[in-house]
Amino acid sequence: MNIAHFLTQAAIMGLGGIIAVTVAYFLVKGDIQHYFRFKSLEDQKEERATLLPLRLQAYERVIIFIERINPTNLLVRLHQSGIELSALQALIINEVNAEYQHNITQQLYINAASWNVVRKLKDDTIAMINNTVAGLPPEASGIDLSRKILKHMSSIEENPYQLTIDLLKQDIHILF
Repeated sequence: MNIAHFLTQAAIMGLGGIIAVTVAYFLVKGDIQHYFRFKSLEDQKEERATLLPLRLQAYERVIIFIERINPTNLLVRLHQSGIELSALQALIINEVNAEYQHNITQQLYINAASWNVVRKLKDDTIAMINNTVAGLPPEASGIDLSRKILKHMSSIEENPYQLTIDLLKQDIHILF
């Protein structure tokens, strides 16, 4: 009988232990889930705090890129007196492509739609240079190219370079 009594007591204690652990689990379960959810929110806040300066810096760099490929600024920076038409064309296209390659990683931090606008602006700038050169006579000089491009830029009602910068500024304001 001693053994039967011992087994009964062990079964009662085991069952009591299982019930106590189950009740404790259900009481603490919500707190544990809340803790991990809160920890996840803290991690997200830390990520945002780390990424925000990088994103702002990327927008700054892309705005500088746009200003640098704006034909008005580009021609002033690259023009040399007596430069031939083909030499100026090659210099401009190389400069635009080099600037783009230098800033291509900024697309990681910029809105995808805005980056597509920036890329299209770069392509349109190169196309404008090539189309202007194609419309000039073969004996034209670099000065003729500069004049024609600047005249074209002044005739555009809405400057695409400024519109792109405005779009990027709108993206920045969304971040805040």
